Amino acid sequence: MTSEMELVVGVDGVARCIYDEALDLREIGKLQITRASHVEPDRDGFWWADMGPSGGPVLGPFRSRTEALAAERGWLIRRQGQINLAETGRTRRAAQHRQDS
Repeated sequence: MTSEMELVVGVDGVARCIYDEALDLREIGKLQITRASHVEPDRDGFWWADMGPSGGPVLGPFRSRTEALAAERGWLIRRQGQINLAETGRTRRAAQHRQDS
């Protein structure tokens, strides 16, 4: 099974990713792993992805854990894209400010 992992490095040099064992991140530096969500079943056997630790909504219900994990990953990827766009905008504004000064 092949797995892809996107590693995003910010202008501050901090790398972010959705953790996966496809790459041993210890090989590139000190790690700080933070939980992004909680994927849990309810008493009726439905699965929920609580994105609260990342400032997001509760996703679900899902019939399987696999569906909940896919929704969790999709939300995190979309959120990372928004963060990247915001950082790119800040970087461009800072660069423009330096040029204008």
